[in-house]
Amino acid sequence: MPELPEMENYRLLLNQRLIGRIITDVQVEREKSINVPVPVFQRALIGASIREIERRAKHLLFHLSTSNVLVLHLMLGGMMFYGTEEEKPDRTVQVTLSFGAMHLYFIGLRLGYLHYHSLDEVDRLLQKLGPEPLNAEFTQERFAQLMRKQRGTLKSVLVDQGVIAGIGNCYSDEICFEAGLLPSRRSQQLLDNEMDRLYHSMRGVLAEATRNGGYMEMPLFAEDRLTGGHDRQCKVYDREGEPCARCGRPLVRQDVSSKKSFCCLHCQH
Repeated sequence: MPELPEMENYRLLLNQRLIGRIITDVQVEREKSINVPVPVFQRALIGASIREIERRAKHLLFHLSTSNVLVLHLMLGGMMFYGTEEEKPDRTVQVTLSFGAMHLYFIGLRLGYLHYHSLDEVDRLLQKLGPEPLNAEFTQERFAQLMRKQRGTLKSVLVDQGVIAGIGNCYSDEICFEAGLLPSRRSQQLLDNEMDRLYHSMRGVLAEATRNGGYMEMPLFAEDRLTGGHDRQCKVYDREGEPCARCGRPLVRQDVSSKKSFCCLHCQH
C-alpha cells in the first residue's frame, strides 16, 4: 500500500505536470470508486482546472479551480499513470481524468477511492489524522510526549494514522530497523535515548525514501526513472531470509499486533 513517501513522490511529480491544466473529460468505469453519481461527478470536474495538489497522510488532495477538492486514497493495489492512451499500461482503470491528449489514469481502485468534496467536508474527514512526521513543528519533544501516551507495540503505534499520519507496514519496519528497536517493543517502555533514535530514524527514513521515489515500482509516466527507486534501498521490509545489511544474519518475519513485520533479531533489541 502506498505510504507517505509514495504519495509525496506522486504529489511532487503531478504538481509539475497538472497545475493549471483544464480537465477536458472524465470517464468512470467503476462507480463505487467515486462518491457521487457519475453525471454529477463529470459535470463538477469537466472545465475545472487543477489549482494545487496537496498531500495529507496517505491522501492526495486535488484542489480545483471551483474551490472543491478531489480526495484520493489508493489503498492496497492502487496506483496512477499519466500519459497518452497509447502509453497507458495494460491494467484495469477505474477513473480517468483527461487533459486534452494527456490522461491521468487511476488504476487498481478496488479498495481505494477518488471522492469529490467541499473544503469543509475535507477538513472534517481528515481532522482525526495525527501530525505529519516530517513537519518542522513535529519536534522531538512532541514526538516523545505523543509516543509515551500510547500502550501498543511500536508496530501498531507507528501505523496508527490517528497517532502519526502517513506511515504504514513498510516504513514502520524500516524505521525500527534504523533505530535498532524491535517492532514488538512497547512505546511506553522506551528509554530516552531509544526514543531519540526512533524519532531521528523516522525522519531520516521517510525523507530518504521520498527523495528516492518511494518503493512502488510502477512508473507514473513513460520517462519516469524516479518512482520506485527506494525499493532496492529497503533494509528489512519483505526481505525474510535475506542477510541483514548490518550483521549478515537472516532477517525474519514476525506477526506483531496482527500485522506482518520484518526485522533482524540480532541487531534490533
